[in-house]
Amino acid sequence: MHQEVSPPNHKASSQAGMTLLELIIACAILLILASAAMPVARYTVKRQQEAELHRELREMRDAIDRYKDASDRNLIRVEAGTEGYPPDLDTLVKGVDVVSQTGAGIPGATTPGQPLVPSTGFGGAFGQTPGQSGSGQDLIRHVRFLRRIPVDPMTAHAEWGMRSVQDDPDSTSWGGKNVFDVFSLSTGTALDGTKYSDW
Repeated sequence: MHQEVSPPNHKASSQAGMTLLELIIACAILLILASAAMPVARYTVKRQQEAELHRELREMRDAIDRYKDASDRNLIRVEAGTEGYPPDLDTLVKGVDVVSQTGAGIPGATTPGQPLVPSTGFGGAFGQTPGQSGSGQDLIRHVRFLRRIPVDPMTAHAEWGMRSVQDDPDSTSWGGKNVFDVFSLSTGTALDGTKYSDW
């Protein structure tokens, strides 16, 4: 009895071969697209970090300016040799006692929520209800100028370079008497070619 042998299925083999070829081509295209997208992604991330660095520097410099403004108005007690600038960044976070007949009211400053109380250390009058302003009475309020010391997005640390009034404008070491300005400790170069430490 004769058995018929079916010929090999060339069509199925051809389809399998084409599928493997298509897979290789698709992977190659994806690899090319990924390689092209990586520089764009790096550029975008760096731009976001630079925008954040600008924001953090502006926030700290604004806090320093508000502290200086309060000291110039004789609302806070300052140490000799500080020229009215904060002695360090921690002082901006921990806060200081601000004295005024209206309870200070420094624009942009934040307070931990303590009520106004008669001043006991700055010559204020006694015998009145806290929160009431009598004639010639100083009120005291604890004011914070920064919520926290921000993290430098370029170094990933909450550490910053500082300059005092007595330091040279391009000094990289802090004199330690006061904080007149802050800068990034990163040695990197920005997209515009400038150094982050010069911002």
